[in-house]
Amino acid sequence: MIVWNPDLIAFSIGPIALRWYSLLWCVGLALAYVIVYKLYKQQQIPEEKFDPLFIYCFLGILVGARLGHCLLYEPEYFLAHPVEMFLPIRFDEAGDWHFTGYAGLASHGGTAGIILALWLYVKRTGVNFIRVIDTIAIATPTTACCIRLGNLMNSEIVGKYTNSDYGFVFERLGETMPRHPGQLYEAIAYFIFFFIGLWLYKKYPQKMGSGFFFGFCLTSIFTFRLFVEMFKEVQEPWELQMVDAIGLNQGQLLSIPFIILGVLGLCGVYKRFGDSKQA
Repeated sequence: MIVWNPDLIAFSIGPIALRWYSLLWCVGLALAYVIVYKLYKQQQIPEEKFDPLFIYCFLGILVGARLGHCLLYEPEYFLAHPVEMFLPIRFDEAGDWHFTGYAGLASHGGTAGIILALWLYVKRTGVNFIRVIDTIAIATPTTACCIRLGNLMNSEIVGKYTNSDYGFVFERLGETMPRHPGQLYEAIAYFIFFFIGLWLYKKYPQKMGSGFFFGFCLTSIFTFRLFVEMFKEVQEPWELQMVDAIGLNQGQLLSIPFIILGVLGLCGVYKRFGDSKQA
C-alpha cells in the first residue's frame, strides 16, 4: 500500500510555479518531437516539411482533447458556458473569473483532434497522409505515458477500491483506503507499446506508409483502455447509468471506434492510400 500525496508543484521560480501535470505534458510532447524528427530524417523527408508539424500536432491534441472532454463528458455545463471550453478559466456565481488551467482533457478527443490536424498538415505540405500518421503513431505512446503520469501526480482519474492492502491511498482526496492506480497501469502499458512499436518499425521498415503502425498504435492503446476502465471509477456520475444499461462506461464506448480503425490498419486497408517512396 502506498500513501500518495505528492506536491502538485514540480518547481517554482519566483512567482511562477510549474505543476507536475504541465511539466509531464511538455516532456511527452518533447519526446514525441525528437522521435518524429529522427524518423523523418530516416525516411529522407525534407526538414522544411517537418518544421510546421509540431504546431499542428500541439493544437490538434489540445483543442481536440479539450472539446472532447467538454462535449462528451460535461456537455450540459459547457454548452451553457462556452467561453470556458476554450479559455482556462471558470466563472463563479458572482460572475468573476478565476484561472483554473484546462481542468478536463479527453484522450479520445485528442486522438480525433490530432488526426484532423495531420490531415490539414498534409494538405499544406504534400507529405503522404498515411506515412505521416504511421510516423506519428510510433511516437504517440510516449506522450500518452507522460500524460497518465501527470494524472497520477494530480491524483485524478483514480481506480476503484481494491478492498485489500494493495494499491494507492489518494490522501489528497481525503481517502484512507487503497485504490487501483489506473493511471500507472496505463502509463506502464503505453511505455511498453512504444518499444514494441519501435521494434516493429526496425524489423519491418517497409510497412511505413501502409497504415500498419497507425493501426498498431490505435489497437493497442484503446484495447488496453477498454480493459483498464474496469479498474477505474467513472469520470462522471451519469456514466453509472450507462454502465447499468450497456455494461460500458463512456471511455470504453468511445474506444470501440478507434479499435476498429486500428484493426483496419493492421489488416492493410489503408495500404492503397499510402506510398512506398520518399514523401
